[in-house]
Amino acid sequence: MKNANKRWVATLVAISLSYAGALQSAQAALVATEQVAAEQGVVSIDAQAMQQRAHVLSYLDRPDVIAGLQERGVEAEQARERVAALTDAEVAQVAHTLDTAPAGAGPSILGTIVFIFVVLLVTDILGLTKIFPFTRSVR
Repeated sequence: MKNANKRWVATLVAISLSYAGALQSAQAALVATEQVAAEQGVVSIDAQAMQQRAHVLSYLDRPDVIAGLQERGVEAEQARERVAALTDAEVAQVAHTLDTAPAGAGPSILGTIVFIFVVLLVTDILGLTKIFPFTRSVR
């Protein structure tokens, strides 16, 4: 029984050593932080702020935005100067708003009136107010 175990261990060691010769060695070298960040797609805060500032400034080049600014008495160059004076956090907030705001969204008088009407109608039906004569209270 002893010989069988020795033979089994010797075979296992021989196979392990034969595979160890086939493995390639690894070499380590110094890698710059910028190189690792670039490979992983990480952008520095300064570069990100510059991209966001350029994104906001690109909106100021659009003809419809220029026309809207001129309607409100603001020249496009003044708007560019104000964007240049913003902090990085403010530029990030403006860029986020530009990216997430729905097109054409704005305060709508008609929407506000309909909302108030529905709220008053529901309060009349629940018996909390008595504004409209055509409603009957649940109570």
